[in-house]
Amino acid sequence: MKKYKYALITGASSGLGTQFAMQLANEGYVPILVARRKERLIDLAKRIEAEFKIECTVFPADLTWQTECDRLFRFLSDKPLGIVINNAGFGDCGSFMDSDLEKELSMIDVNIKALHIISKLALRKFKKQGGGYLLNVASSAGLFPAGPYMATYYATKSYVTSLSEAISVEVAEAKWRHIHVSALCPGPVDTEFNHVANVEFSLPGISAEFCVSEAIKGMKKGKTIIVPEIKMKLAVIGGKILPRYLAAKITGHQQKKKLGED
Repeated sequence: MKKYKYALITGASSGLGTQFAMQLANEGYVPILVARRKERLIDLAKRIEAEFKIECTVFPADLTWQTECDRLFRFLSDKPLGIVINNAGFGDCGSFMDSDLEKELSMIDVNIKALHIISKLALRKFKKQGGGYLLNVASSAGLFPAGPYMATYYATKSYVTSLSEAISVEVAEAKWRHIHVSALCPGPVDTEFNHVANVEFSLPGISAEFCVSEAIKGMKKGKTIIVPEIKMKLAVIGGKILPRYLAAKITGHQQKKKLGED
């Protein structure tokens, strides 16, 4: 797959996105950095260029607009694209009754709409060029029945895991052996997510560096669902064994801890 030398990373300006850009540059891929915050992208590109002697591309865009997704893939039309990391997204914590509707609708636009569009455009490009990896950054939240007090976030990540698993099966049944689709489903990770979501995790987070390293390894092994940490793998198994309502109640109890209400 290395003959396709470019790696597209959305949400590259912080957290997991920055780590994906750094680690893929270290493997020799040429990062195409996408996010809304142009200044941060420029700073990251300078770091990568200085450390790895690889020239990055900075592509500021608001991917909640389909026109911006289309513009991005027009730019990519003549570039051999080996990896797409669909990482842009954010969360929020609080009672569904009281949470901010505009923030929730924006979350749906970023976590679902933009990811959906880019997944489709990426797979069409991979089919045309003969290969590529698509990694959608979901969350362990997408593997649980529901997440009271983070209801919208959990629902968006359920969409991501469901979509990724479905298209992974479609790709396999079409016998496109050089196209791979994965979903990264970590638990808490030490990134800016906590600040944006107004939460303080009740469980210790893993480092972004470790999370991304495990994600890249899992992706290249052809795993569809990638859960980086053993404790979270066990929690996910437990959530599947329990009745759905009880699993949702337990999950809600953990979210209330983040709000300092339990």
